[in-house]
Amino acid sequence: MRKLWIGRILVLLFALSLLNGVALAQTKSTTDTGKPSAAKGDLVDINTATKEQLDALPGIGEAYAQKIVDGRPHTRKDELVKKKVIPQATYAKIKDKIIAKQAK
Repeated sequence: MRKLWIGRILVLLFALSLLNGVALAQTKSTTDTGKPSAAKGDLVDINTATKEQLDALPGIGEAYAQKIVDGRPHTRKDELVKKKVIPQATYAKIKDKIIAKQAK
C-alpha cells in the first residue's frame, strides 16, 4: 500500500513539473513582442531614429513613434513630455534609452 502512494505522489509531482514547464514556455512566448530591440547600452537618437526603432522602445507604439518623428528636431529628450508628445509615465520608461543629438 505504501509503494502505491509513493508511486502516485511521484506521478503527481512529475505531472506538476510538466505543467510548470508548459506555463513557463507560454509566458515566454507571450511576452515576446517581436519588435526589434537595440543592443544593450545603445541609446536611440530621437532625432534620427526610424519609426521602427522608436516603436521598439518600451511604451512607444506606432502612434507615439510618429508623433516623435513629426516633432523633430528635439533639442532635449525631456522636451517629449514638455511638448506633450508622450506622457510622463512613458518617458520614465525610456529616458535612459534615448538621446537627442543635435545636427552639426
